[in-house]
Amino acid sequence: MTQELTAARAAQPGTVGASSSSEEAGSHAVRLEGLYPAERASVSRDEGLMLYRDMTLGRRFEDKCAEMYYRGKMFGFVHLYNGQEAVSTGVIRAMRLQHDWFCSTYRDHVHALSCGVPAREVMSELFGKATGCSKGRGGSMHLFSREHHLLGGYAFIGEGIPVALGAAFTSRYKREALGQADSDAVTAAFFGDGTCNIGQFYECLNMAALWKLPILFVVENNRWAIGMDHNRATSEPEIWRKAAGFGMVGEEVDGMDVLAVRAAAQRAIARARAGEGPTLLECLTYRFRGHSLADPDELREAAEKEFWAKRDPIKQLAVRLMEQGLATAEELKEIDREIDAVVADCVEFALAAPEPDGSELTRYIWADD
Repeated sequence: MTQELTAARAAQPGTVGASSSSEEAGSHAVRLEGLYPAERASVSRDEGLMLYRDMTLGRRFEDKCAEMYYRGKMFGFVHLYNGQEAVSTGVIRAMRLQHDWFCSTYRDHVHALSCGVPAREVMSELFGKATGCSKGRGGSMHLFSREHHLLGGYAFIGEGIPVALGAAFTSRYKREALGQADSDAVTAAFFGDGTCNIGQFYECLNMAALWKLPILFVVENNRWAIGMDHNRATSEPEIWRKAAGFGMVGEEVDGMDVLAVRAAAQRAIARARAGEGPTLLECLTYRFRGHSLADPDELREAAEKEFWAKRDPIKQLAVRLMEQGLATAEELKEIDREIDAVVADCVEFALAAPEPDGSELTRYIWADD
């Protein structure tokens, strides 16, 4: 039993001598334990390898970003996704790419990769090159790809939720008002636990429930809003329960288990396509790095980091694939090697790519451009 879980149990209501610090440190772990046994999606060999490949690409890509940043090759604010890959892969890869829609946050690299945006385009954008998916104008926090239905990363928390709501409204409007029977696209809006304390979150939940919009509100609850412990920042730490106030379905899931996330996403997507409205999906996850690459990450305790490191979503999936006879260790190592080659290629491509032409500084400002 980990130190975090021990502290968590000691801090439950009614326990004599429980300190506030131990209570704050542990409740997330206790919630996670309460989710077992998890309801996991069944996958074929091809599906399992696809999930493993997608998560591995996200992890290796982010590791390379850290290397480039610390070598002085990448600038600005860079927020990495290490540890949260099961959420991006579990939700996005359960949806229909280039049909459904996605809104991200400032931690958007891996969402973009899961949406199918080529690694070369994402890395180029991080280097501010003309070959980037946002033409070098967006950088780390503002990835966008119309082709891949990625409606953007957003620097301010909650900005993307109304945009996602608009996409979901458009889908329903086309189907019911314009008679387009094939308009059944679902939208996924990703955001963190800190976002759930601002007005846009509640306003959009209200509108989505009122209009029964086909949208998934995906909370990536990694327990820390920059340096603020989630349990100290909200009167109701279990975010999924807030769905009840709007008459919508709410569900919490182990965000470190891609098959559990996939199963929950599939249920929510099916409801949305059937016209049954939105879902608030809270994924209990954890970022392995600091808030950004400029964060020394000194606030979180070693025991807490150790607890979550043991739940690495990629390692967990690898074990399950091998236990179920869907892959061998050598096959997974070969995927690792393939992904390393892809990441090395995208860095080489991005470094050699041209800078945006200064004469185009004012392009892409107006809608007709």
